[in-house]
Parts: sequence; structure tokens; C-alpha cells
Amino acid sequence: MNLSMLHAFPAIALASLALLPQTAATPAVAADATPRPDPVIFVHGWNSDGSTWNTMAARFRSDGWPADRLHQWSYPTAQSNATSASELAEEIDRVLAATGAAKVDLVTHSMGGLSSRYYLKNLGGDRKVDAWVSLAGPNHGTDTAYWCGGASCSEMRPGSTFLQDLNAGDETPGTTRYATWWSACDSIINPDSTVALTGAVNNQTACLQHSAFPTDAAVYKEVKRYVASGDR
Repeated sequence: MNLSMLHAFPAIALASLALLPQTAATPAVAADATPRPDPVIFVHGWNSDGSTWNTMAARFRSDGWPADRLHQWSYPTAQSNATSASELAEEIDRVLAATGAAKVDLVTHSMGGLSSRYYLKNLGGDRKVDAWVSLAGPNHGTDTAYWCGGASCSEMRPGSTFLQDLNAGDETPGTTRYATWWSACDSIINPDSTVALTGAVNNQTACLQHSAFPTDAAVYKEVKRYVASGDR
């Protein structure tokens, strides 16, 4: 090889490279790594409906929860809590199918804690619920239930067969995370000790009346922090 060929070699190599097929550019990967929170299903108490949760649901939306992740469920409150639990199971399955989520979070007020606990313990709900929240729930009965009638009220009375069965054995079964909130000023839930469950994170609030739990800003912040701690 003479010197002129050596000098020409880089140019020949570059020309050859230009003839090679171009590699397609790697498409950009979507950068949306923000996890979608579990859907929250709100379960109201006796003689109420889903509007109980208007304030709390609005706060969740303001803090970034998508509207399709917030469900203010309503049900007939005079029926047995076991019947309500079966209807809740259908609502949870509907929400999971609609959202594609693997689990939901349940935020309950007062008697809503009983039907949801029945669902968790007896209807396989612990496999579909990440976090369960009870605000002022009569988990071991309340004396004021003697002043109302119907199946659900009789089930809320201390020592009822419903509550004995519900509280027998493990009060917080499965892998669901359980938390309760109670107030010494709650005149509807008596005694105060009825709310706390063995195995749950039990929290005392400031001086709140029974109906104030779903609208209290401090309670909301604690509930939001608790349910969000599972969205990893």
C-alpha cells in the first residue's frame, strides 16, 4: 500500500459508514411514575347517606386524589349490618373493576364501621382492602343504640349477638391495616372504650361531637396520612 492510499483510507471509511442503515431512535418513555392512590370508599353511619362525606371528599380532591378514586356510597341503614356488608362487597367489586385497582381503602363513620368489619371478617374483604378507618365507630356497642329501633340498632347494642360474633377471636383479621379515631366528648358513642380494637392503630382526637368527625380538618389530615402510607 502506498502513501496516497493511506491518506485516503479515513475518507473511504467515513463514506462507508454513511452507507450503513440508520438505527431507529429509541422512543421516549413516558415519565408519569406517580402512583395512583387506592380508591377510597366512604361508608356512612346510621340514619345518614353518602353526603356525610362531602367535606372530606372535597379535601381529598384538593390534595390530588382523582375524582374516580373517591366514592361516597349510600345504603339503607335500617337493615342488618350483615346485609349492608353484602351490598358493600358488590360496591367494592364494582369500584375495583371500574378503576383497575387491586385494593380499596375504606373510611367509615359510626355504624359504617360494623358492616365494613363484617365484610372484612366474613366475606373475604381483607384480600381487597388495604386500609380500614373507623371514625367514632361503636365497635363494641353503644348505650345510645337502646334509643333507636330496627335490626341495625339492635346490633349496635352492647352484648348483641352480632357484636359478640364480630369481635370473637381476631378483631383485626387479615393483612388489612386498621385504624380508629375516638373522642372523649362524643356523646353518641358510650363508653368511649368501645371504639378501639385490638391490633388497630387507635387514636384519640380533640374534643369532638359525633357528627363532627367527617368534617374536622385535623381528623382529615390524620386519615389522609394513614391511607396514603400504603400507596407505595
